[in-house]
Amino acid sequence: MTTDVIGLEDVRAVIVAGRGLNVMLDSDLARLYDVQTSALVRAMKRNQNRFPTDFVFQLTREEWDALLCQTGISSSYGGRRTPPFVFTEQGVAMLSGVLRSERAVAANVAIMRTFVAMRHELCAHVELARRLDEIEGALCDLESSSVERFQAVFDALRALLAQPTPSRRAIGFASQAQET
Repeated sequence: MTTDVIGLEDVRAVIVAGRGLNVMLDSDLARLYDVQTSALVRAMKRNQNRFPTDFVFQLTREEWDALLCQTGISSSYGGRRTPPFVFTEQGVAMLSGVLRSERAVAANVAIMRTFVAMRHELCAHVELARRLDEIEGALCDLESSSVERFQAVFDALRALLAQPTPSRRAIGFASQAQET
């Protein structure tokens, strides 16, 4: 097995949004760990006490059908027969105790770094929005023409902050709470 360096962008490309969480499909994890998907799922099932339902869950048939339509994954001859399992960040962390190869350790380090980087990016956006609000509040003392010019800048910055990050793809399922 190889322990090639796994890039954060390689990991970020396979983190998807589902049921309001950032998750990774079992097949994507297996590819990063350089194991067969069935071996990864078997290891998870042998250690079920490490993987509660908020760490790993299996997609419903409807969720899987939506995923198949969106990504073009084969479900016929040679394709997957059962819906995939998806792992949350905590589930991925638990895999490090189950899969102990050098490649699995390297993959886990890269995955954890990617999740941390994503959280830092989110916090940076929140902090920037807070600072803009503070500065905007301090502009009350300026003359109205200056305030209008600054307001245009603030509006443009808020529009940029509100744009979704295009690097993550949704996999086509939502929690029941989101559907209602």
